[in-house]
Amino acid sequence: MIKVLFICLGNICRSPLAEALFNHKISQKDYKDLITADSCGTSDYHIGELADERALACAGNNGIEIHHRGRQLHRTDFRDFDYLVAMDYSNLENIKKLSHEVQLPVKNLHLVREFQQNAEFPEVPDPYYGGEDGFQKVYDILDESLDGFIRELEQKHKLNGFS
Repeated sequence: MIKVLFICLGNICRSPLAEALFNHKISQKDYKDLITADSCGTSDYHIGELADERALACAGNNGIEIHHRGRQLHRTDFRDFDYLVAMDYSNLENIKKLSHEVQLPVKNLHLVREFQQNAEFPEVPDPYYGGEDGFQKVYDILDESLDGFIRELEQKHKLNGFS
């Protein structure tokens, strides 16, 4: 089982949207028994909370359901997940810092937009302080980036006929 962890700051906007969209995509490809995903935040701001209402609405408008409560990145995540996928540089650095503090190596650490063809910027913008249109922009970025990430997984792990 390939385990993927999507990571942002508070785990109520970008990363739960990425998790839900990714799980939807892998389900459509019939990879549910091969790949699983979760999400978390590097901060403790929203532990136990549901996703932001605007993220829930955006997901629903795009035919996706989010079933997640906020949680914080934990030392065991470095052991339990094969891929750690951050939304931005700040959280990427937070992940590296925690990895160093707990003396556990980081496996396959990426920015999600590494997998988006012709990405304008390397980071997924945080829509928290903006309006609903920012959430749709994040969804669109994730939609394209996650397609590229899934193609990478297919090739690297020889899924879907790739060898």
